[in-house]
Amino acid sequence: MAVYAQPGSGARFDWGLTGAAELGRVCAALVVVDVLSFTTAVEVAVGRGMRVHPFPWGEQAAEYARRVGAVAAVGRRQMTPEHPWSLSPAALRTAPIVEDLVLPSPNGSAISAAASATGLPVVAACLRNSGAVGRWLRAQGYGSADAPVGVVAAGERWPDGSLRPCVEDQLGAASVLDALSGVPGGLSVEAAMALAALASTPDVPAAVRGCVSGRELTEGGFAEDVAVAVDAGVSEVVPVLRQGYFSAA
Repeated sequence: MAVYAQPGSGARFDWGLTGAAELGRVCAALVVVDVLSFTTAVEVAVGRGMRVHPFPWGEQAAEYARRVGAVAAVGRRQMTPEHPWSLSPAALRTAPIVEDLVLPSPNGSAISAAASATGLPVVAACLRNSGAVGRWLRAQGYGSADAPVGVVAAGERWPDGSLRPCVEDQLGAASVLDALSGVPGGLSVEAAMALAALASTPDVPAAVRGCVSGRELTEGGFAEDVAVAVDAGVSEVVPVLRQGYFSAA
C-alpha cells in the first residue's frame, strides 16, 4: 500500500531490509544506519581512503572480492596479523589501507547491497558522522516532499532470522533525522517518533554501551568497537554508495 511509504514527508523512517525496499521505491536518497558495526566500519574505512563494497553475509563474499579485485573482510574472531580487515571499526583504524574492501554483514551491508540496485544515492550514517550526513543531504537538495530522504535503521537479528529493533540504530537514525529537522517536507510521523527517542536520551554513548548490542560486543572482548562507535559527531566523512561501492562524497 502506498501509505506505507509515508507519503508527503521530506524525511521518512523505517526498519530493516523490508523497510528499505519500501522507502527505496519512493525516496530520492536512502540513509542506512547500522551503528554496531557496519556503517561505523564504513565511515572509518572510507575516511582512510578505502572503497567499501557492501555484500550480504556469507561465504560468497570472498569469491566476490576476487572478482572485483578487492580484499574480503572476515569475522572479528577470524582476524589474524596477516589479515586484519574485519567488521571491527577499531581494527580498521589501524589495518593497512587497501584500495577496495568487501565488507559483508547480515544487516547494514545486506541492506546497502540491495538498495544499490535502486540506483539511488545510498549513504552510510552512524553516530560519528550523522551531522555531516544531514548537512550533505540538505546541501544536495534532499528533504522536500518531491525529493524525500528515507532513513533506515538496520536493526539486528533474532536467532530465527527475524528483525530485532535495537537501541543503537534507533539513536543513530534519530541523530540523522535531528540533522534533517526543518527540511521543507518535514518529518513523517514515524521519523518524528524515532527522533523523540533522541530527545529522551540524555547520554547517548552510555545508552549504546549499556544496551544489549553494546553489552554483547563488550562481553565478547570488543569494547573498543563500541568506544569507536559512540564517538559522536567527530567525522565529516559522508560515504555514498555509487557503482557498487562506498566512497567519500
